[in-house]
Amino acid sequence: MNTKYTFPLSIFRAYDIRGKLNHLTPHVIHSIGYALAQQYKNAGQYQVVIGYDARLTSPTYANIIQQIFQTQGLTVTNIGCCSSPMMYYIARDFGGNGIMVTASHNPKSDNGIKWILQGEPPSPEIIQQVGLAVQFALETIEKNSDLQELSHHIIPEFCLKYQQSLLSDIQLKRPLKVALDGLHGAAGRCAKLVLEKLGCQVIALRCEANGDFPDHAPDPSHAEHLKQLQAAILLEKADIGIALDGDGDRVVIVDELAHIISPDRLLSLFAQICLKQHPQKEIVFDVKCSQMVAETVQKLHGQAKMIRTGSSFLRAYLSQSKGNAVFGGEYAGHYVFNDGRGLGYDDGLYAALRVMEYLCCFPQATLSEILACYPDRFYTEDTYISTHRTDPKIVLNEIEQLSQQFGAELSKIDGVRLDFEHGFGIIRASNTGEYFTVRFDADCPIHLNEIRQTFASMLSDRYPMIAQEILQAH
Repeated sequence: MNTKYTFPLSIFRAYDIRGKLNHLTPHVIHSIGYALAQQYKNAGQYQVVIGYDARLTSPTYANIIQQIFQTQGLTVTNIGCCSSPMMYYIARDFGGNGIMVTASHNPKSDNGIKWILQGEPPSPEIIQQVGLAVQFALETIEKNSDLQELSHHIIPEFCLKYQQSLLSDIQLKRPLKVALDGLHGAAGRCAKLVLEKLGCQVIALRCEANGDFPDHAPDPSHAEHLKQLQAAILLEKADIGIALDGDGDRVVIVDELAHIISPDRLLSLFAQICLKQHPQKEIVFDVKCSQMVAETVQKLHGQAKMIRTGSSFLRAYLSQSKGNAVFGGEYAGHYVFNDGRGLGYDDGLYAALRVMEYLCCFPQATLSEILACYPDRFYTEDTYISTHRTDPKIVLNEIEQLSQQFGAELSKIDGVRLDFEHGFGIIRASNTGEYFTVRFDADCPIHLNEIRQTFASMLSDRYPMIAQEILQAH
């Protein structure tokens, strides 16, 4: 007899499928396999690659999808344990069709799926369609109780192809000493080999895949996760520190003083690099980036384009720009080069290599000196605030109305963003849960506090609990 089961539609998010293992069960993976197979077949695509990250369930989940695809008449090439960028690269030889079993930087209790069809990531609407198809299919697919746990495999043939693509692109004019932190994810091992083949001296930390993630989630965007890397940089006198997330599509760069380089500063540097070779072209960034990025692009006579948050939206925008947009980045640490180099997708290692290549052009300079023209901002991290059972749309509409009294520049690309003279604040409703995301940024701590207070003041009468949580954002 079936017990009451609530289908976890929330795992079908704006740009991938991701959630807790108690939602993303083998039974749900079976159903997703059928829904994805139908997508590829509807598009006339019958060749697909599949890779997976370091998580303990990932090889088993990849195998379930592979078997279903094969029963549906598709040819599957399993490329083993790899980074998402490696999967994207290998998929180019298979019509641009690829699936990656990964929960990226999430904790070990999660898993997920990313995919591309003919080189393009799915739209939010397509992901929701898959979710509805899975919900329907779950009722007809029998549960498989005989599930074999599989181990991780690294397949050298594919690793070497991906490495070669990077080695043929990047030219380092001098050897660098690099501290590399793989955070026990799927990208560290390959990154270490690439850096060594480029002649670098590598101090490798947590570069072997370990799905237990013994220290913490493989998320480099939290400063406390980078303490080992910072200590190694200072101890070994490294020129640069590189931290990759669980599936290697995001990167955090740390300078020789063990100072974490904010994404805004990196985006500004990448804009400078790309606009020098491609003047007046477009630089794309998401709504969570500070004014410094747009101002840098404008000073360099480029076109600044702000879009909604989500790496799949960023990649889709760049690929559809017909070469006008030469670079795009996100505050979360996704960087995509579209400048005739790079491969049009987010690759944390490739972004780090472009920083290193630029650093090598200045024999006497350090990374901190090169970035000195892009000063540190004062900001809060992404902060999650409960909706306290309010309707997020109504709250955002009220902020929009009340903001008019402050003379701020309003943007509604993704949530409500208000730009003031010295900084900005943004509040967005979550796609996946009962919470808002807020972030504040300014040129000094006083202005940062003023902007945060302004947002809280707009909510204090009607929504005092939300206002109180905004004041605690740090």
